[in-house]
Amino acid sequence: MSSIICNAAIALGDGTFCIEKIQVNEPKPDEVIVKIKAAGLCHTDYDSLSWGKPIVMGHEGAGIVSKVGNQVTDFKKGDSVILNWATPCMKCFQCTQGNQNICENNSPVVARGNGYNKGHANLEGTLWKKQPIERSFNIGTLSEYTLVKASALVKMNGTKLPFSSASIISCGVMTGYGSVVNVAKVQQGDSTVILGTGGVGLNVIQGAKISGASKIIAIDINANRLELAKQFGATHTILADKNDKELLLAAEKVKELTSGRGADFAFECTAIPSLGAAPLAMVRNAGTAVQVSGIEENISFDMNLFEWDKIYINPLYGKCKPQEDFPKLVRLYDNGELLLDEMITKTYPLSRLQEAFDDMLAGKNAKGVIIFE
Repeated sequence: MSSIICNAAIALGDGTFCIEKIQVNEPKPDEVIVKIKAAGLCHTDYDSLSWGKPIVMGHEGAGIVSKVGNQVTDFKKGDSVILNWATPCMKCFQCTQGNQNICENNSPVVARGNGYNKGHANLEGTLWKKQPIERSFNIGTLSEYTLVKASALVKMNGTKLPFSSASIISCGVMTGYGSVVNVAKVQQGDSTVILGTGGVGLNVIQGAKISGASKIIAIDINANRLELAKQFGATHTILADKNDKELLLAAEKVKELTSGRGADFAFECTAIPSLGAAPLAMVRNAGTAVQVSGIEENISFDMNLFEWDKIYINPLYGKCKPQEDFPKLVRLYDNGELLLDEMITKTYPLSRLQEAFDDMLAGKNAKGVIIFE
């Protein structure tokens, strides 16, 4: 196989994007070419439009192996795979500590030294206008074909999971589910609160249900999203007031539902900086607040909210171990315990990417997915 010319979404770095041809070169010995079948969309993809440089967009995806490098033994042409953006090296300090999600060598978001890791970028492997171009999170899934390290793939043969649903596992589903199961370690009978019921929040709800939480309290300002939250496992819902800026009134309602103490666990999934401290108001003494959405700016905390013995944690990617966690999620889907098909509100061809972004920003979709025919 010679190099492949295919269509891809290119973020131009100035807030805009284009759909143009790229060239995907032959795989290096440890690389794989994947024919993308579906790519999930999230707000990070929209944010990537303004990262100040051209990139091949997309960091959620699933597809079929098209060609493997001569040192790749775990995959072969025709394998169905899920792509994983947080590729562990398995050798650095964090990987050996079991923290594959924050790999020091390969993570595209974990700072090291004076900048951010390029990880497995292999810029010369993908060309746009005859010049090397970076792939978003080293995988660039909003493209008909992409070139990745074999370590960025998880096999999914032998499942009834469609590519559209498989494509959303590798970010929002994993982040939400993992924050409950891997990070908070919610147990049977625990009480939980979920602030924000978008794609990530719905998967926190599912993780809480699968873990056997007795109370799963969903909070949102959107009544329609709260109805959807019930479908995914919420036992109680609270329609928040837009004027309740720090959700302190909503926190009082949570306490009414939890014997006056507050919940055992609260998960912030809104990405709204002013709500960064809100989960602390929802949990009991010695409870745990989990900042799931990844707020990355200065916010103010009332230290009284930490009283007493409360824990506040800010995990990345649900502490994902892709080769362990992705197969678990696929099995949960196959057993009917994890809803994925129901999470996809609408699918789009790549040519309608702008419409998909518009629907996402308007809050119309729990999850939108780009489908490649």
